[in-house]
Amino acid sequence: MDKYDVIIIGGGPAGLTAGLYISRAGLKSLLLEQGMFGGQMVNAALIENYPGFPEGIAGSELGTLMHRQAVRYGLEVVIAEVIGVTGGQFYIVSTTEGSFEGAAIIVATGSEYRKLGVAGEERLSGRGISYCATCDGFFFRDMEVAVVGGGDTAITDALELSQNARKVYVIHRRDQLRAGQVLQQRAFDHPKLEFIWSTVVEDVLGGKMLEGLKLRNVKTERQSTLEVNGLFVAVGLMPNSQSFSSILEVDDAGFIVTDETMATSAAGVFAAGDIRRNSPRQIAAAVGDGATAAMSAFKYVKEQ
Repeated sequence: MDKYDVIIIGGGPAGLTAGLYISRAGLKSLLLEQGMFGGQMVNAALIENYPGFPEGIAGSELGTLMHRQAVRYGLEVVIAEVIGVTGGQFYIVSTTEGSFEGAAIIVATGSEYRKLGVAGEERLSGRGISYCATCDGFFFRDMEVAVVGGGDTAITDALELSQNARKVYVIHRRDQLRAGQVLQQRAFDHPKLEFIWSTVVEDVLGGKMLEGLKLRNVKTERQSTLEVNGLFVAVGLMPNSQSFSSILEVDDAGFIVTDETMATSAAGVFAAGDIRRNSPRQIAAAVGDGATAAMSAFKYVKEQ
């Protein structure tokens, strides 16, 4: 079994940054990633809010650059799915490509936007369907868009989208919002927002780009069609913490609890990026988390 000072699980911006810092520090390091390097940001056609790229940069390109920079300093990479992690004097990470032993672990597996689960959603993702108003709202200037959800995130997204969009429909399966009262009042007072209550999205319409939504009222079963250019899904996040919830403290939603050094409830295990509780879920924040987790892991290994 191969042994490492630090094993990093997840190849998004947090994991790649951690790998860069750990490898540059001279520790033997391994990064495990089951998909594409860059995490969720590879789905962004253009990232315009990451410092250093005034003209923006494609998410896939930024992921490639981060990966290239990390491996340049000796970071080893294995493409594999993590099956489980067991603790002891050292941690054993079991994967589809075998098991690896590490003195310290950095968990950077991120989270996934909860999907609507309707036909055509995957096909039109990035082609009118988005899960991040902050990332993509600008592309819908002077267009009509819809937001699905009724919590704080959904209403915050709707208000943000109203700065660019001509009209914003808020589609909620209940007849009242779950968002905080201040947000609710701001939304109700906004002239660009229109609420569609007790309604769910049954299907998305369009060929190469989103053209509209097929809706169903859950009380009357009445079906209707809504023509929009954009659909922003804000129905929650699912943390990729299943492999760690048995050994680490997680909150009610499944996000890993850390302190300001990114340390978790298990000695020698750190978490960074979207997987941790209270993450702002932005690339720049994930990079900062990765650097902090790497420095904390370095200190832990040296003390051992």
